[in-house]
Amino acid sequence: MNKKLSIGIIGTRGVPNQYGGYEAAVQELAPRLVDRGHEVVVYCSSLQLTRVNEWQGVKLVYNFDPEDKIGSAGQFIYDLKSNISSIKQKHDVIFHMGYTSDSIWHRFWDSNARHITNMDGMEWMRSKYSQRVRKFLKKAEKWAALKSNLLIADSVGIMDYIKRNYSTPVMNIAYGVSIPQAFDKTHLKEYGLSPNEYDLIIARIVPENNIEVSIDAKNNSDNDTPLVIFGNKNAYWYDLKNKHQDNPKILFLDSNYDRDTMDSIRHYARYYIHGHSVGGTNPSLLEAMAAQCKIIAHDNVFNKGVLKDGGLYFSNSNDLKEQLNNEVDFDKKLIVSNLARLKTVYNWENICDQYEEAAYYK
Repeated sequence: MNKKLSIGIIGTRGVPNQYGGYEAAVQELAPRLVDRGHEVVVYCSSLQLTRVNEWQGVKLVYNFDPEDKIGSAGQFIYDLKSNISSIKQKHDVIFHMGYTSDSIWHRFWDSNARHITNMDGMEWMRSKYSQRVRKFLKKAEKWAALKSNLLIADSVGIMDYIKRNYSTPVMNIAYGVSIPQAFDKTHLKEYGLSPNEYDLIIARIVPENNIEVSIDAKNNSDNDTPLVIFGNKNAYWYDLKNKHQDNPKILFLDSNYDRDTMDSIRHYARYYIHGHSVGGTNPSLLEAMAAQCKIIAHDNVFNKGVLKDGGLYFSNSNDLKEQLNNEVDFDKKLIVSNLARLKTVYNWENICDQYEEAAYYK
């Protein structure tokens, strides 16, 4: 029988989850690892709104995070503080959730612990970053890959890329998702929406998520149902919103992190458009599958690795325009197949099994 481990988790803002992404994953994984007898410490930002020493059996250690004062540079200071404070805990294993502001500090990683890094989604490919930042991110990826004992790729596409470029062992462990048990049409009233009378995008408003491609497709289509876009406010969001503020076909809305509301809005959309072109297992695609959406996804290896034959695909604005025009009758078997795969491959208990296996890796 394997001995119980001391496990540290670095790279999130902490739990309980107030952001999404890795925080949502750690919120699912950390208590499950505790239930299996392991001691788990999650390193948390001093900016967390909830400050407790323990949460569902998980020990929480807070470290100084000046991101609110100096912007994204604060993440580097926060990760440095977390790595230094982790040495005092004498962990057997440390999971690093991402590498962008962490791997630069590899000299401060606890030399007595095994280090396992979730490699996220090839951050250096994202067009939102300048060439200088992308060059740094490529270096950060290399540091993480070479200094870790084991790498985690959350999609087959990322795993294949890692194997081609690095010799460090890698495991494919997907992201997880919880399947909603019910949907409520009344959540649509808040936004003046009606079931099956809008198309939907929920995404970070960045170029690689094909927001403009989707807008062009809707504008050039013969379909007048609005394209509803939920996303984070940034300069690109304001540019697009101002450009289309008088366009009845395009509706920009603020991000909403209430899961029940957003699951219902997903479920009652005519089509869910997933334009992400970079990254691994994107949580928003899993959430759309879990909400039983009719999905039209950008045609790339990452999306196909998750959705497989459970939706339609587009490569450009014209492809998407034709699909929006055609009122495709989705076979319900596709929805059933998507749910079945979520219950097996993307089940949090199964994913925790794999993280525990990774923790024992030597």
